[in-house]
Amino acid sequence: MKKIFSVLAIFIFTICLTGCGKEDKKTVLNKIDKKVNNVNGYKLEAEMELINNEDSYKYDVTVSYKKNDNYRVSLRNKTNNHEQIILKNDDGVYVLTPELNKSFKFQSKWPYNNSQSYLLQSVVNDMKNDPKLNMVKEKDSYVFTSTVNYKNNANLTHQKVIVDKNYIIKSVTVLDDNENAGVKVSFKTIDMKAKFKDNYFVLEENMETFTETNFDSDTIVSKLDEAIYPMYIPEGTYLETEKTVELDEGSRIILTFSGDTPFMLVEEPVSKEDDMTVIPTSGDLDIFMDTIAIIDDSSVSWSSTGINYYLVSSDMSTPELIEVARSISTLPISK
Repeated sequence: MKKIFSVLAIFIFTICLTGCGKEDKKTVLNKIDKKVNNVNGYKLEAEMELINNEDSYKYDVTVSYKKNDNYRVSLRNKTNNHEQIILKNDDGVYVLTPELNKSFKFQSKWPYNNSQSYLLQSVVNDMKNDPKLNMVKEKDSYVFTSTVNYKNNANLTHQKVIVDKNYIIKSVTVLDDNENAGVKVSFKTIDMKAKFKDNYFVLEENMETFTETNFDSDTIVSKLDEAIYPMYIPEGTYLETEKTVELDEGSRIILTFSGDTPFMLVEEPVSKEDDMTVIPTSGDLDIFMDTIAIIDDSSVSWSSTGINYYLVSSDMSTPELIEVARSISTLPISK
């Protein structure tokens, strides 16, 4: 009898030892969730890479968050040092381009209308919302795989999130169904006890501070010498007309495409405002190649390397518009 009790005791002890030392995905996710959502604010620095076929766009990203829905995201292009800021406060959502003295105001649900791989809350919410969330333990890390919602890039279907033993997110990779990476984010530093001054998330304060320090005259182009054409044009569609319109400052090129899927592409130099200007904007914002784009049901507009682009069509879906827009080279190419 004593022998039976001894064997039974060892069996129970072994179960407890192995069971207690192993955390399931729900337990780990809850700890990550508390780390992210039970704070008054955080500040992080990260490196982000956007991959579009053979092209790659790299950013230095700084995210500041303060409880009650205040966000400030600095996106600095590592190639040309061009910086844009996404700002969310009680007044709305803005995209700031300080070097041009402009900001665009959106009536937007950002950042909740789309997955955002550089925002901790968004990454965690995608994990929480996936009933088929997967987790594996690898050495001192937890690796989660969950679905994502990139409405402007439906090819991206899931993310791989690496979390360290302290339940801190270290990296996020967003992939398509063939396991090709479209977005890579590596978090360098995360301060979960960050505090901010009262005016840190105020529009005017951000514009004034960065206009003084970050203006780069190289971003201003006086004239377009030739058009920049899309590499991708829908089948049955062709360039019908190309027109150059002289402006008070510079020129505007209008490309009209006809056929089965007609669209129009307008290109003109960017301009710097004399005074700080807030431009009300319809549509939504998305990080787009080397800049931030404004996207709605019938158009995509963005600025890159000193040129404003406006692509519009009443016959194309938003994914089709984006496919054409992503194919437009930043350097002139032949028709």
